[in-house]
Amino acid sequence: MFNIRVIPRLDIKGPNLVKGVHLEGLRVLGKPETFARHYYENGADELIYIDVVASLYGRNSLLDMIKKTSQEIFIPLTVGGGLRTVEDIQKVLRAGADKVALNTSAINNPSLIKDAANKFGSSTIVVSIAAKKKNSGEYEAYTDNGREKTGVNVVDWAKKAEEKGAGEIYLMSIDRDGTGLGYDIELIKSVSKAVSIPVIAAGGAGKLGHFSDVIKNGNADAISMASILHYNYIENNYFDADYSSEGNIEFLKGIKKITKVEGATIPEIKNSLLENNISCRIEEDGHYDI
Repeated sequence: MFNIRVIPRLDIKGPNLVKGVHLEGLRVLGKPETFARHYYENGADELIYIDVVASLYGRNSLLDMIKKTSQEIFIPLTVGGGLRTVEDIQKVLRAGADKVALNTSAINNPSLIKDAANKFGSSTIVVSIAAKKKNSGEYEAYTDNGREKTGVNVVDWAKKAEEKGAGEIYLMSIDRDGTGLGYDIELIKSVSKAVSIPVIAAGGAGKLGHFSDVIKNGNADAISMASILHYNYIENNYFDADYSSEGNIEFLKGIKKITKVEGATIPEIKNSLLENNISCRIEEDGHYDI
């Protein structure tokens, strides 16, 4: 069996790492470079950076952050948010990103996927889908970091993205994001069955058992997570930076525990995968030290 990739997601607003629930109510958690370095040193297989307000303002402001991160972290880095043209994608790749994640721009202009894949290769192009379940039971794709309905069926869109040349699908459940209730297995499985390219499961991880569940029952090829790592890191590390002018900082002032999210580290996640007979990248001794 191929190795399952463990991919921390870092949502960026301005200079800060943020996190919300259902992609809303963003809370300032700290400086993304601090978290990224920690996750890299502790065994992350890839990182994904998303500028969560880029589509709203029509630009991606991560270039300097990407340059710095790519000089210090030597695992694949995916960057998304506000990438509307082949030229935008080229700038991000030149800054040090290995892949790009396209959502709003891809739905508004599907030919961008083909153009970008032809120029940079399919392995470089990730189509990010933010999905929300409708009363009918179908899933609808949303754009602008989960703010705007599209009327586009998620499974149909995933198929089209693959046809256009996408190399991977990053599949986020808006309903589960930040809740700690577990991945939306039905969502992940429906897309995994519909496409032949890898599907990265995102949204909802709140305890170790959720990872093996989405791999075994949702057929995910990779797992992405945020809250379960971020809150654990904050609870166990001292932050002396002043974020008082940067928004909602309750989690930095004295962590308000989210009861449904059990903090975990990347070594703990990987050890839980191994215990469930799921292959992942491990250290030379065959085990991750916790």
